[in-house]
Amino acid sequence: MKNNEIQGGLHKSVINWYPGHMARTKRELKEHVKLIDCVYELIDARMPLSSKMKNMDELIKDKPHIIVMTKIDLCDMAVTKRWIKQYEEHGMIVVPMDLTNNNDYKKLVDITKKVMQPLQEKRKSKGLKEKDIHVAVIGIPNVGKSTLINKLAGKKVANVSNKPGVTKQINWLKTDCGLLLLDTPGILWPKIEDNEEALSLAATGSIKMDVLNVTDIGGYLVSFLKNYYPEILAERYNIEIDKDPLVVFERIANKINANNKGEIDYEKVSERVYHDVVSGKIKGVTFDQWKM
Repeated sequence: MKNNEIQGGLHKSVINWYPGHMARTKRELKEHVKLIDCVYELIDARMPLSSKMKNMDELIKDKPHIIVMTKIDLCDMAVTKRWIKQYEEHGMIVVPMDLTNNNDYKKLVDITKKVMQPLQEKRKSKGLKEKDIHVAVIGIPNVGKSTLINKLAGKKVANVSNKPGVTKQINWLKTDCGLLLLDTPGILWPKIEDNEEALSLAATGSIKMDVLNVTDIGGYLVSFLKNYYPEILAERYNIEIDKDPLVVFERIANKINANNKGEIDYEKVSERVYHDVVSGKIKGVTFDQWKM
Protein backbone atom coordinates (compact mmCIF):
# COMPACT_ATOMS: atom_id res chain seq x y z
CA MET A 1 0.00 0.00 0.00
CA LYS A 2 1.29 3.43 -0.87
CA ASN A 3 1.06 6.25 1.64
CA ASN A 4 -1.38 8.29 -0.44
CA GLU A 5 -3.77 5.32 -0.51
CA ILE A 6 -4.16 5.61 3.25
CA GLN A 7 -4.23 9.39 3.41
CA GLY A 8 -6.24 10.11 0.29
CA GLY A 9 -8.84 7.37 0.40
CA LEU A 10 -9.30 3.98 -1.19
CA HIS A 11 -9.67 2.69 -4.72
CA LYS A 12 -13.05 3.72 -6.13
CA SER A 13 -14.46 0.83 -8.13
CA VAL A 14 -17.61 -1.21 -8.58
CA ILE A 15 -17.31 -4.56 -6.82
CA ASN A 16 -18.61 -7.49 -8.85
CA TRP A 17 -18.86 -10.67 -6.80
CA TYR A 18 -21.82 -12.90 -7.49
CA PRO A 19 -21.02 -16.63 -7.36
CA GLY A 20 -23.33 -18.96 -9.26
CA HIS A 21 -24.94 -20.38 -6.12
CA MET A 22 -26.29 -16.91 -5.24
CA ALA A 23 -28.19 -16.60 -8.51
CA ARG A 24 -29.46 -20.15 -8.05
CA THR A 25 -30.59 -19.37 -4.48
CA LYS A 26 -32.67 -16.40 -5.64
CA ARG A 27 -34.29 -18.52 -8.31
CA GLU A 28 -35.04 -21.39 -5.90
CA LEU A 29 -36.39 -19.03 -3.24
CA LYS A 30 -38.94 -17.74 -5.72
CA GLU A 31 -39.88 -21.34 -6.47
CA HIS A 32 -40.27 -22.16 -2.74
CA VAL A 33 -42.10 -18.97 -1.77
CA LYS A 34 -45.53 -20.64 -1.75
CA LEU A 35 -44.29 -23.10 0.90
CA ILE A 36 -42.91 -20.35 3.15
CA ASP A 37 -44.99 -19.01 6.04
CA CYS A 38 -42.48 -16.53 7.47
CA VAL A 39 -39.06 -15.08 6.71
CA TYR A 40 -36.11 -14.45 9.01
CA GLU A 41 -33.86 -11.87 7.40
CA LEU A 42 -30.57 -11.89 9.28
CA ILE A 43 -28.54 -8.68 9.33
CA ASP A 44 -25.32 -7.87 11.18
CA ALA A 45 -25.82 -5.42 14.06
CA ARG A 46 -22.49 -3.81 13.13
CA MET A 47 -23.90 -3.03 9.67
CA PRO A 48 -27.64 -2.43 10.17
CA LEU A 49 -27.93 -0.82 6.73
CA SER A 50 -25.12 -2.30 4.63
CA SER A 51 -26.05 -5.90 5.50
CA LYS A 52 -29.75 -5.34 4.73
CA MET A 53 -30.65 -7.23 1.59
CA LYS A 54 -31.65 -5.30 -1.49
CA ASN A 55 -35.03 -5.94 -3.16
CA MET A 56 -36.40 -8.11 -0.33
CA ASP A 57 -40.03 -7.72 -1.45
CA GLU A 58 -39.12 -9.17 -4.81
CA LEU A 59 -37.97 -12.37 -3.09
CA ILE A 60 -40.48 -12.87 -0.29
CA LYS A 61 -43.61 -11.22 -1.68
CA ASP A 62 -46.07 -10.52 1.16
CA LYS A 63 -44.79 -13.12 3.67
CA PRO A 64 -44.48 -12.07 7.34
CA HIS A 65 -40.96 -10.76 7.76
CA ILE A 66 -38.83 -10.67 10.92
CA ILE A 67 -35.47 -8.91 10.93
CA VAL A 68 -33.10 -10.92 13.11
CA MET A 69 -30.27 -8.55 14.03
CA THR A 70 -27.37 -10.83 14.91
CA LYS A 71 -24.04 -10.17 16.64
CA ILE A 72 -25.60 -7.55 18.87
CA ASP A 73 -22.83 -8.33 21.37
CA LEU A 74 -20.22 -7.00 18.91
CA CYS A 75 -21.85 -3.71 17.93
CA ASP A 76 -22.00 -0.18 19.33
CA MET A 77 -25.48 -0.41 20.83
CA ALA A 78 -25.96 3.36 21.04
CA VAL A 79 -25.65 3.64 17.25
CA THR A 80 -27.35 0.37 16.34
CA LYS A 81 -30.40 1.19 18.49
CA ARG A 82 -31.06 4.20 16.25
CA TRP A 83 -31.21 1.90 13.23
CA ILE A 84 -33.50 -0.50 15.09
CA LYS A 85 -35.83 2.39 15.92
CA GLN A 86 -35.79 3.47 12.27
CA TYR A 87 -36.83 0.00 11.07
CA GLU A 88 -39.53 -0.30 13.72
CA GLU A 89 -40.93 3.11 12.77
CA HIS A 90 -41.35 1.70 9.26
CA GLY A 91 -43.44 -1.17 10.65
CA MET A 92 -40.72 -3.83 10.69
CA ILE A 93 -40.31 -6.40 13.46
CA VAL A 94 -36.70 -6.40 14.73
CA VAL A 95 -35.30 -9.04 17.10
CA PRO A 96 -31.78 -8.16 18.32
CA MET A 97 -29.78 -11.31 19.06
CA ASP A 98 -26.58 -12.36 20.72
CA LEU A 99 -26.09 -15.74 19.06
CA THR A 100 -24.41 -17.07 22.23
CA ASN A 101 -27.44 -16.23 24.44
CA ASN A 102 -30.07 -18.96 24.82
CA ASN A 103 -32.72 -16.52 26.03
CA ASP A 104 -32.50 -14.62 22.75
CA TYR A 105 -33.38 -17.78 20.82
CA LYS A 106 -36.42 -18.38 23.02
CA LYS A 107 -37.51 -14.79 22.47
CA LEU A 108 -37.24 -15.22 18.69
CA VAL A 109 -39.35 -18.40 18.72
CA ASP A 110 -41.99 -16.74 20.92
CA ILE A 111 -42.20 -13.69 18.64
CA THR A 112 -42.43 -15.93 15.56
CA LYS A 113 -45.33 -17.90 17.02
CA LYS A 114 -47.09 -14.66 17.94
CA VAL A 115 -46.64 -13.31 14.41
CA MET A 116 -47.96 -16.55 12.94
CA GLN A 117 -50.92 -16.89 15.33
CA PRO A 118 -53.45 -15.66 12.71
CA LEU A 119 -52.37 -18.52 10.43
CA GLN A 120 -52.79 -21.08 13.20
CA GLU A 121 -56.17 -19.63 14.18
CA LYS A 122 -57.33 -19.85 10.56
CA ARG A 123 -56.35 -23.52 10.49
CA LYS A 124 -58.14 -24.11 13.79
CA SER A 125 -61.33 -22.52 12.42
CA LYS A 126 -61.24 -25.05 9.59
CA GLY A 127 -60.83 -27.95 12.01
CA LEU A 128 -57.14 -28.40 11.20
CA LYS A 129 -54.32 -28.92 13.67
CA GLU A 130 -51.52 -26.40 14.20
CA LYS A 131 -48.70 -26.87 11.71
CA ASP A 132 -44.96 -26.44 11.88
CA ILE A 133 -44.17 -22.92 10.75
CA HIS A 134 -42.12 -22.92 7.55
CA VAL A 135 -39.45 -20.25 8.01
CA ALA A 136 -36.98 -19.18 5.33
CA VAL A 137 -33.68 -18.06 6.84
CA ILE A 138 -32.03 -15.60 4.47
CA GLY A 139 -29.34 -12.95 4.55
CA ILE A 140 -25.98 -11.97 3.18
CA PRO A 141 -22.97 -14.25 3.81
CA ASN A 142 -21.50 -14.59 7.31
CA VAL A 143 -24.32 -13.04 9.35
CA GLY A 144 -24.87 -16.14 11.50
CA LYS A 145 -27.52 -18.10 9.59
CA SER A 146 -25.95 -21.51 10.25
CA THR A 147 -25.34 -20.71 13.92
CA LEU A 148 -28.98 -19.70 14.34
CA ILE A 149 -30.26 -22.80 12.55
CA ASN A 150 -28.08 -25.19 14.55
CA LYS A 151 -29.28 -23.70 17.81
CA LEU A 152 -32.95 -23.82 16.85
CA ALA A 153 -32.53 -27.40 15.58
CA GLY A 154 -30.76 -28.44 18.79
CA LYS A 155 -27.91 -30.04 16.87
CA LYS A 156 -25.41 -29.32 14.14
CA VAL A 157 -27.33 -29.49 10.89
CA ALA A 158 -25.61 -26.61 9.10
CA ASN A 159 -21.93 -25.81 8.64
CA VAL A 160 -20.62 -22.82 10.60
CA SER A 161 -17.70 -20.64 9.56
CA ASN A 162 -16.43 -17.06 9.74
CA LYS A 163 -15.94 -17.27 5.97
CA PRO A 164 -18.62 -16.38 3.41
CA GLY A 165 -20.02 -18.93 0.98
CA VAL A 166 -20.07 -22.04 3.23
CA THR A 167 -23.72 -22.97 2.61
CA LYS A 168 -24.15 -23.82 -1.08
CA GLN A 169 -27.72 -25.05 -1.47
CA ILE A 170 -31.24 -24.74 -0.06
CA ASN A 171 -32.28 -27.28 2.61
CA TRP A 172 -35.37 -27.78 4.79
CA LEU A 173 -34.36 -28.53 8.40
CA LYS A 174 -36.63 -29.71 11.23
CA THR A 175 -36.51 -28.31 14.78
CA ASP A 176 -38.12 -29.25 18.10
CA CYS A 177 -39.67 -25.80 18.59
CA GLY A 178 -42.42 -25.96 15.98
CA LEU A 179 -40.38 -24.45 13.17
CA LEU A 180 -39.29 -25.98 9.87
CA LEU A 181 -36.34 -23.96 8.61
CA LEU A 182 -35.32 -23.32 5.04
CA ASP A 183 -31.54 -22.88 5.14
CA THR A 184 -30.26 -20.77 2.24
CA PRO A 185 -26.81 -19.72 1.03
CA GLY A 186 -25.85 -16.12 1.68
CA ILE A 187 -27.05 -13.75 -1.01
CA LEU A 188 -25.40 -10.54 -2.19
CA TRP A 189 -26.45 -8.24 -4.99
CA PRO A 190 -24.55 -8.48 -8.31
CA LYS A 191 -22.88 -5.07 -8.05
CA ILE A 192 -21.84 -3.13 -4.97
CA GLU A 193 -21.26 0.38 -6.22
CA ASP A 194 -20.75 2.10 -2.86
CA ASN A 195 -17.08 1.65 -1.99
CA GLU A 196 -17.60 2.23 1.74
CA GLU A 197 -20.40 -0.32 1.81
CA ALA A 198 -18.21 -2.85 0.02
CA LEU A 199 -15.38 -2.30 2.49
CA SER A 200 -17.72 -2.64 5.47
CA LEU A 201 -19.01 -5.93 4.06
CA ALA A 202 -15.47 -7.15 3.44
CA ALA A 203 -14.26 -5.98 6.86
CA THR A 204 -16.84 -8.15 8.63
CA GLY A 205 -16.32 -11.20 6.44
CA SER A 206 -19.37 -10.97 4.18
CA ILE A 207 -17.28 -10.61 1.03
CA LYS A 208 -14.27 -12.82 0.51
CA MET A 209 -11.13 -10.91 1.40
CA ASP A 210 -9.45 -11.76 -1.91
CA VAL A 211 -12.13 -9.84 -3.86
CA LEU A 212 -10.68 -6.58 -2.53
CA ASN A 213 -7.10 -5.56 -1.84
CA VAL A 214 -6.36 -6.57 1.76
CA THR A 215 -4.53 -3.31 2.37
CA ASP A 216 -7.58 -1.38 1.18
CA ILE A 217 -9.59 -3.22 3.83
CA GLY A 218 -6.89 -2.55 6.42
CA GLY A 219 -6.67 1.11 5.48
CA TYR A 220 -10.44 1.46 5.76
CA LEU A 221 -10.55 -0.30 9.14
CA VAL A 222 -7.70 1.65 10.71
CA SER A 223 -9.04 4.96 9.45
CA PHE A 224 -12.59 4.17 10.53
CA LEU A 225 -11.61 2.96 13.99
CA LYS A 226 -9.26 5.91 14.45
CA ASN A 227 -12.06 8.34 13.61
CA TYR A 228 -14.99 6.73 15.43
CA TYR A 229 -13.56 4.36 18.06
CA PRO A 230 -10.06 5.55 18.94
CA GLU A 231 -10.25 4.21 22.51
CA ILE A 232 -11.08 0.69 21.28
CA LEU A 233 -8.24 0.77 18.74
CA ALA A 234 -5.80 2.12 21.32
CA GLU A 235 -6.72 -0.53 23.88
CA ARG A 236 -6.58 -3.43 21.44
CA TYR A 237 -3.03 -2.69 20.28
CA ASN A 238 -1.78 -0.77 23.32
CA ILE A 239 -0.93 2.31 21.28
CA GLU A 240 -1.56 6.03 21.34
CA ILE A 241 -3.82 7.28 18.56
CA ASP A 242 -2.51 9.93 16.18
CA LYS A 243 -4.60 11.99 13.76
CA ASP A 244 -2.41 10.66 10.92
CA PRO A 245 -3.50 7.11 9.96
CA LEU A 246 0.03 6.40 8.69
CA VAL A 247 1.34 6.94 12.19
CA VAL A 248 -1.36 4.64 13.59
CA PHE A 249 -0.38 1.97 11.05
CA GLU A 250 3.24 2.29 12.10
CA ARG A 251 2.42 2.01 15.80
CA ILE A 252 0.35 -1.12 15.24
CA ALA A 253 3.14 -2.52 13.08
CA ASN A 254 5.63 -1.97 15.89
CA LYS A 255 3.39 -3.83 18.33
CA ILE A 256 2.86 -6.88 16.12
CA ASN A 257 6.41 -7.13 14.70
CA ALA A 258 5.39 -5.91 11.25
CA ASN A 259 8.04 -3.19 10.97
CA ASN A 260 11.39 -4.24 9.54
CA LYS A 261 13.92 -1.44 9.94
CA GLY A 262 11.38 1.24 9.15
CA GLU A 263 9.61 -0.71 6.38
CA ILE A 264 6.01 -1.23 7.46
CA ASP A 265 4.40 -4.47 6.35
CA TYR A 266 1.00 -2.95 5.52
CA GLU A 267 -0.40 -6.31 4.45
CA LYS A 268 0.46 -7.96 7.77
CA VAL A 269 -1.05 -5.06 9.74
CA SER A 270 -4.17 -5.12 7.56
CA GLU A 271 -4.64 -8.86 7.97
CA ARG A 272 -4.25 -8.61 11.75
CA VAL A 273 -6.83 -5.83 12.14
CA TYR A 274 -9.19 -7.61 9.74
CA HIS A 275 -9.01 -10.90 11.63
CA ASP A 276 -9.45 -9.11 14.95
CA VAL A 277 -12.71 -7.58 13.68
CA VAL A 278 -14.05 -10.76 12.05
CA SER A 279 -13.24 -12.89 15.12
CA GLY A 280 -14.86 -10.40 17.50
CA LYS A 281 -11.65 -9.44 19.29
CA ILE A 282 -12.44 -5.88 18.25
CA LYS A 283 -16.02 -5.22 19.30
CA GLY A 284 -18.30 -2.40 20.40
CA VAL A 285 -18.25 -0.90 16.89
CA THR A 286 -20.93 -0.18 14.29
CA PHE A 287 -19.72 0.55 10.77
CA ASP A 288 -22.98 2.10 9.58
CA GLN A 289 -22.82 5.33 11.51
CA TRP A 290 -26.14 7.16 11.84
CA LYS A 291 -26.32 9.76 9.09
CA MET A 292 -30.04 10.46 8.76
